[in-house]
Amino acid sequence: MTPTPTARTGDATLGKAADENFPVAPFFLPRAWRGDLMAVYGFARLVDDIGDGDLAPGCADARHLGLEPEQSEDRLAMLDALETDLRRVFAATGEEPSHPLLRKLRPTVRRRALTPEPFLGLIEANRQDQKVRRYGTYAELAAYCELSANPVGRLVLALTGTTSPERVRRSDAVCTALQIVEHLQDVAEDLERDRIYLPAEDMERFRVTEADLAVPSAGASVRALIAYEAQRASDLLDEGPPLVGSVDGRLKLLLAGFVGGGRSALTAISAAGFDVLPGPPKATKPSLLREVGTVLRRARGER
Repeated sequence: MTPTPTARTGDATLGKAADENFPVAPFFLPRAWRGDLMAVYGFARLVDDIGDGDLAPGCADARHLGLEPEQSEDRLAMLDALETDLRRVFAATGEEPSHPLLRKLRPTVRRRALTPEPFLGLIEANRQDQKVRRYGTYAELAAYCELSANPVGRLVLALTGTTSPERVRRSDAVCTALQIVEHLQDVAEDLERDRIYLPAEDMERFRVTEADLAVPSAGASVRALIAYEAQRASDLLDEGPPLVGSVDGRLKLLLAGFVGGGRSALTAISAAGFDVLPGPPKATKPSLLREVGTVLRRARGER
């Protein structure tokens, strides 16, 4: 049977889960958790795809959001329409959400009593991407990560009923680290989009210019800068084992997967000699498994 356009729209977005540095909804989780995590992932991936201009061809997403096909290229208009549809997810009464991925999200929101703030943060981060192309300081970049990455960890804690102030603090550190790692992997791709997520103050410190990022292979100064930022991410990931050690059961494995995914990506960056310009260094499955095991061993020592 030929899939409907609605099914294709959702499947194309959800299918990108396999490309992430960490498992989104691994098989060992309870089925209800997997469904809820994929519903949240579908929303987060859709927001990023709108912000990056990576939507599936055919303008189906624009039509689902009530826009004309030609408006699919207007990223701010698409994000505004997505926010309007998100408000329908949280409305007690009124019309159903229009986009199929938001219709899938609505039962999760109600079942888990989620609040709109994390979802709105993800939309605002992508609005910022349309307006802010450079970050002067690490503090500015961290504030961006507060919108672009940290809401995801908070949603995982909310979905699993494990939210606490200390866990949120540690989760924020891990999620900021994962965002930094992704930025390091994607330096060349981001530059093609006229975006640089390396703080200007750090580039100046290591005497790196934008031209140095636009060459096929990194020179010594760029490699030193990437190594510095990688260490910053590694330090933040040190909050991971205590977070993992604070929970039990299958959630422990999931969180260890997130932290281990970040660690294995950093290992790949290091193995590439911190030369990320030819393309994103990718972690191998054996490396991921080793890092997850290390996180779990460290987590036992944190209890």
